[in-house]
Amino acid sequence: MFLRSRYIFTLILLMLAMTVAGFAQVVTTQKSEKKPVPAAVPTPLPTPVDKGPVKITTPEQVAELVIFFYGRGGGRATLNQIRKTTQEKGKTTTTAADGHKEMSTYQRLIIRGDALNKEKILLDQEFPGARYSLVYKEGKIYGIYNNAVFTPRQDASLAFENQIVHGIEALLRYKENESKLELGEREKIMGVDYYVVDVTDKQDRKTRFFISAKSYRIMMLTYEDSGIKYRRKYYDYNYAQGTLVPFRSVLWANDKIIEEADVLTVTFGQKIDDDIFKAS
Repeated sequence: MFLRSRYIFTLILLMLAMTVAGFAQVVTTQKSEKKPVPAAVPTPLPTPVDKGPVKITTPEQVAELVIFFYGRGGGRATLNQIRKTTQEKGKTTTTAADGHKEMSTYQRLIIRGDALNKEKILLDQEFPGARYSLVYKEGKIYGIYNNAVFTPRQDASLAFENQIVHGIEALLRYKENESKLELGEREKIMGVDYYVVDVTDKQDRKTRFFISAKSYRIMMLTYEDSGIKYRRKYYDYNYAQGTLVPFRSVLWANDKIIEEADVLTVTFGQKIDDDIFKAS
């Protein structure tokens, strides 16, 4: 009886083992036959349509792009907001016709007007033996020396006026000045591609601007006065309070350097007392 029970018990264990083994084999087979999930294929990004570079057909397009970049993307609104006043300090080297060079320091104070002829500008210059100021107010120029008003020499007045009417602001504020624009043929100088824009103000004073086709910065301007051909180049551009400023310029007259100016500091928006422009 005992042997029979032992035999039955052994037979049950054997049958149970065979069942577990069979189940394991089924599970293993099912796992091996399961197809792998294919990896997700990334959806290709849409390819933008290449419309090519913007085609410039008018001088206003060039001028507005220049204004846009000089205001660091804010354009005319940024320039008007930030440059309500200007305080600039620097140094200048002038070269006379005989080759004599004279160095001076200067401070330029500006209260912005609705147009260039409404500007108030004071240029305070200090030379080794003298110090005096030139004032531009409502289109008129006079000098101040030892708190007394005087009439500057014609060449000094002309040079001061040319800085204003034949400067960068003549292009940046062409609308306010009601100036006429003309687009010239593009030029390549020393490997640099330029747009050429002529700006003529209401007094028929013409300035030709050479604008980098890559950066839309004014790199050079030319004008003619009393039979003399002038050329001013701008260097060392940087941002001051979010607006673009060239910190160095060189002026030629008939291919001879007559002035080199370096900006040391420039600040916009600080209060300037209007009394300093009064001729009293």
